[in-house]
Amino acid sequence: MTFGGNKKKCPGFIAVAIDGPAGAGKSTVAKRLAQRLGFAFLDTGAMYRALTLKAMRLGLKLEDELALTALAQNTKIDLEDKGEGLIVSLDGEDVSQNIRTVEVTNNTFYIARVSGVRAILVRWQQEIGACRNVVAEGRDIGTVVFPRTKYKFYLDADVEERAKRRHAELTAKGKPIDFEEVLKDVRDRDHKDFTRKVGPLKKAEDAVVIDSTKMTVEEVIDTLCKHIIGETKDKMTKDKI
Repeated sequence: MTFGGNKKKCPGFIAVAIDGPAGAGKSTVAKRLAQRLGFAFLDTGAMYRALTLKAMRLGLKLEDELALTALAQNTKIDLEDKGEGLIVSLDGEDVSQNIRTVEVTNNTFYIARVSGVRAILVRWQQEIGACRNVVAEGRDIGTVVFPRTKYKFYLDADVEERAKRRHAELTAKGKPIDFEEVLKDVRDRDHKDFTRKVGPLKKAEDAVVIDSTKMTVEEVIDTLCKHIIGETKDKMTKDKI
C-alpha cells in the first residue's frame, strides 16, 4: 500500500490526530484543517473502506480474518488530494465514490476489527506521518497510530445530529433513505466501534474534546487552530511527533 509512493522515513514532522464517532464531521474538518495548515490529509477510514470494497467484490467471507489479512498484503491503495477532493485509488481504479455507499459503510466494521489488517494499515499510516506533516482522522489515531503526538483531538456530536448529517449527505448524493434507518445505522456503528476487540474507538487521555453538535465546520476548525497554533506555524513544523 502506498501514499504517493513515498515510504522514506524522515524524522521531524508532526501529526494532528482527530478521533471520534461516525458523523461527527471528522473527514470534512480534517480535510479543511490540512488545507489551512498546509499539511497532507490522511483519511484512514478511506483505506479500510477501499479494502472492504475489494473484499466484497471478490465475494470473500468477511469473517475470514486470514483471507482478509492476505488481501491487505496484496492490495495497493493510493490517496491523492487534488484540491477538489480526495482521490482514492484501489489497485489503480478510482473508487472515491464507490467506497461511500451504505453497503460498504456497514461492512467496513468486519475489516477494521481484523488485527492482521490493522497492523498493516497502522504501519503504513505511521510511515506516512514519519515523512510529512499530516492531519489524520479515524478511530484510533491518537491512541494507536500517533500516540506520541501532542496534537490530539476527540471530535464528538449528539447521535441524532450525526444521523442528520449522514442523512443529508446521502440525500445530496441522490441516495434517499429513511432518517430512522440512518439513525439506527449510526447507533449500530457506535456500538461496533466502541466494543470491537481490536482498535476500538477510544478517547486518548490527553485529547482535547470538542462537541460539534451546535458548531459549524469553520467554528470547529477555528477551535482546533487555536489549540494547535499557539506559536507560529513555522515554529510548529519543527516539533517532532
